[in-house]
Order: sequence, then structure tokens, then C-alpha cells
Amino acid sequence: MRVSLPLLCVLTAIQGLAQTPAADAPEVSSHEAGITFSSRVNMVSVPVVVRDAQGQAVGSLKQDDFQLFDKGKLQSITKFTLEKSGAGAVDVETSATNPTGGIQTRPAPAKPVLPERYVAYVIDDIHLLRGDLMQARVAVNRHLDEALEANSRAAIFTTSGRMMADFTDDREKLRKAVNSILPWSSGSDPSQDCPPVSYYMADLLANKLLYFSGFLFTDEQLAAMVAAGQADQALMAVLSEAATCVSAPPGQSGAVMMIRELRRAIHQSLTYGAQETSFSLSTLMDIIRRMSSMPGTRTIVLASPGFLLTVDHRYAEYDVLDRALHANVTINTIDMRGLYTMPGSDASQKGAQSSAGGYLTQAEISAASQQDDVLGELADGTGGIFFHNDNGLKEGLNRLAARPEYIYVLGFSPQDLKNDGSYHELKVKIRNSRNMTLQVRKGYWAPMHAATAADEAKDEIREAVFSREEIQDIPVDVETEFFRLTDEKTELTVTGHLDIGALHFQRADDRNKDTVTIVSGLFDGDGNYVSGIRRVVELRLRDQSMKTLEASGIRIKEVFNVAPGRYIVRMVVWDGEGHTMAARNRGVEIP
Repeated sequence: MRVSLPLLCVLTAIQGLAQTPAADAPEVSSHEAGITFSSRVNMVSVPVVVRDAQGQAVGSLKQDDFQLFDKGKLQSITKFTLEKSGAGAVDVETSATNPTGGIQTRPAPAKPVLPERYVAYVIDDIHLLRGDLMQARVAVNRHLDEALEANSRAAIFTTSGRMMADFTDDREKLRKAVNSILPWSSGSDPSQDCPPVSYYMADLLANKLLYFSGFLFTDEQLAAMVAAGQADQALMAVLSEAATCVSAPPGQSGAVMMIRELRRAIHQSLTYGAQETSFSLSTLMDIIRRMSSMPGTRTIVLASPGFLLTVDHRYAEYDVLDRALHANVTINTIDMRGLYTMPGSDASQKGAQSSAGGYLTQAEISAASQQDDVLGELADGTGGIFFHNDNGLKEGLNRLAARPEYIYVLGFSPQDLKNDGSYHELKVKIRNSRNMTLQVRKGYWAPMHAATAADEAKDEIREAVFSREEIQDIPVDVETEFFRLTDEKTELTVTGHLDIGALHFQRADDRNKDTVTIVSGLFDGDGNYVSGIRRVVELRLRDQSMKTLEASGIRIKEVFNVAPGRYIVRMVVWDGEGHTMAARNRGVEIP
């Protein structure tokens, strides 16, 4: 909960502001507006990591070294920045109430580090076999012991939708969460069913072959086709496996019974398989939404053996990729099976010996390959890394979770962009590259309708609020102080002093006009967004008032009700006429 105070400025020195006729607009007015940012394409940001032949990030390139293509068409790079990991600390203040009830503010000796990287570890408790899941737990714990940096925050999620630990730098809390993860399933284990039908095989029989789609054949007709050897190879192979566990009488009646049992098993496998894939995709979507409000860089590390995506799930996959691209979330994936053992080599698996070298073994290999492809698609579609076919799982996690030392951010405004929602493939090249590899987002989706100037301003402000970079185009000083109301509630006051000399005014109707938007965002010590206030200040100043405010400036004061803890305050100021911006950070610790 938070309350806000109106704009404070030196109004007593400005004549004519107290009361004005309806036709004569006030010189200074402000109102609080909800923080509702849209997500549109006007300036497309393309993060690029360049590595040399030894795999080290390269940080010596210039803007002219890059070429950027949108649907094969060379674009003009209008924004170019080089981000280096290890940003400086944020100044922090501690404030204490003195015995007389006043407020005393003093600098603190320590400077808390503003989180600059957020890593969400998503453990696939649905699809990982118990042995692989236990191995994943060991690898993640070893990785966390070494790789969690002071300026990083990590969270533990599972594909079943359970959040085990929110974003934190507490290694013990993260380890406890990892160790509590157990295999989860929405239904029975298909490998233990009779007859055993995997999700891949059920989809193949039900949707890719005509025998079961639409029930074109009766059970009796299918039984006759099987007896005559005229049924499809997939159906014959599954029925052969079913014969090892289904107790059926010989002859036509027994064959019909087996086909009925097979129909039931297919329906069950499709139901549970589709549900579990939907869980996995919806969990990724929810995590991306959550991370979109995090400052700094955002990475998901998906530890999974992969999962099957049928035609029905493809749109959901596109939505995940689209949301990740808009939110600047990179999805890195790791196949926790390591060097994968081909199906049929484990004698403990039901049917392994009978199907070795046969059709079902080939089907299992195809299924494993398709599951692997999904991990590659998620990484490739968001500019991430896919780590697979390697038993060095801890080392793989270290690589996926580490923020590259150098990240180039290329920005461009698409030429002749049609608002048709179409996908635009991006390619980045380096002139005269020598054994360099690039990690880059693969594309973006065009908007469905044109963005207005207001939409573009909201996007730029939103990007600044959830960034950590300080921008000083407009001189702004930020101060914080607090007053304890109760043991559990404190009133935190954030005051910004704005020098209007750097603003750009439009001269009209004997007034100096500008619209200034100020967003005060509050984040906890782990960088989680807590609350925010957006204030729009309309300036319609006469010349004398302009001179007065140039000397005194404008003070903006906002109040938040918070619990004890460590917070980061970020104030962003947007000059509507000049399209310039300021962004300042201030840390405060409330004991």
C-alpha cells in the first residue's frame, strides 16, 4: 500500500497560480496516473554476445563493425551500447527517527549492490526420470555453491508450476528448495501401464495415422486387418507389446479386446501428455511475465530432458517465445540426461529386450530427438544457449547462468514496418570477423497496429524504470527519509529535485509549455518490483514564473508505506517536449 503527495514547488512566488479563470489554464498542475505500459515495436533492441575462438566474450568492437539485417534487409543501427558486467554499487542511506520525532538522515557505511542479473532455474520435475532428477539436484547445488555472484539473484521453479524459492541471494534457501524437488506427474506412468503407450506413440497413432483419428475403422475391422498383416507397422508394433501384458483369449475376440485396451491407453496417454506439456509451457510463460519487471538482465535456465510438442502446442510455444523477446528474457536450456543412452539399452525398462532394434526402439529414438529439438528451439528463439550431449552438467550450468562480460546492444527502427503481426527474422554479421561466434536474438513480431507517440514514450519510460543504468540528461537529485509508524509499518518519503533549466519548452499562447512524466519505482533488496507511482506534471508557465522555477527548481515528493528492509528507489523523469530523460538510483535501508 502507498499514498502520494501532490507536486511541491515554490508557488508562493508565482503570481496568479492560486485561482485562475476556467479559460486560463493553471501554470503548474499534476496528477497521478496508473503505471500501465504497453509493449510495442518502435525501437528494436538486439543484444549480441561476440565470442572469440576460445569462447571468451569480445569487448573491443565498434558500431561500424556490425551489420544488422531485418528479413534480409540491411538496417541502420541508430543505437549502440556496450554493457559490461560488474556495475558499481548504489549509494544507500539509513534514516532514523530521533527522540523528538523528527527525521535524521545519514549516509550508511556500506553500499549494497544493486542486482544486475536475474536467473530463474526451472527444473523439469514432470519429464525428468527419477535418476536424472537426482543428478540434476546434485549438479544445480554444486553450481550454486560456485556461481552465484553478489550482483545476481536466483529463483527455483519447477515445470509443474511450483515455485520453490523466490529470487534471492541466500544460497542456503536455494539449496533447500532444490533438495525438496521430487518427480511429479499429472497421471499414471505410461511405462507402467498395460499396454504401455508413450505420448509420442499415442500422438502418432491418434493424429498421424487414420486408424484411430475419427474412428474410421471399427475394432472388429482393425482386428481383421491385424490378423491379415495389413495394419500399419506402428499399430502392429504396439499390439505386439500389448500381447505381453494383456490377458486376452485367442482368436478374433481376443484381438478386439486388445484393440479396445489400446484405444483406452492411447486416450489416457494423450490426455496426460498434453496436460503436462501445457503445464511446462504455461510455467515458462508465468516466469517470463514475472521477470519482465526485474531490472537488469533476465535469464531462464531450463533443466529438462525436453518434452513433446504436438501441433496443438505450437501456438503456445510461439507465445512463450514472443513474450520472452518482448521482455528481453533469454532462455538457456540444458539436457540433464547428459550423454544420452539410446532407448533399448536398459534391460530394466519394460519391453526393452523385445523392442531392441525394432520399430518401437526407433520410435523412442525419434521421440527423444523431438524432445531435444524443443530445448534447442526455446534457446535458439530467444538468443540463448542449448547445452547437450555432455556429462559436465555443473560446468554447463555455470556457462548458462553466467552473464557474459561484454554485451553489445544494437538498436534500430524497422524500415517500412507493416503492422500485421508478422515475424521478422534478424541476422547480425561482423565485418572482417575472424573465428568469432555470435549469440543473438533471432527475431521479433511486428505489432498489430501502429504505435502512437504516447505509446513510444511509455515504452521508453518503462525500459528505463526496469533498467539499472543511470541517465543524467536532466539534472535530478533524489533523497529518501522515513518515519516509523509502527514496528511493522514505515512511511518512506522519496523526494526528487528537478532542475527545469534542462527541459525543452514549446512557446505558445504566451506560455512556456512542457509535459513532464515522473515515475518513482520501489524495488526490494533482491530487485523485485514492490510498487510505483507515475505522476504527470503539466507546465504552462508565464515568463516570470519560468524565471522563478529556473532558480528554485521543482520538488516532487512521493510516499510509500513499507516494512523494514532494504530497498532500491529508482526515479525516472521524461521530458515530453525534448524527449530527454533522467534516471537515478538511491538505496535505503530501514532497520
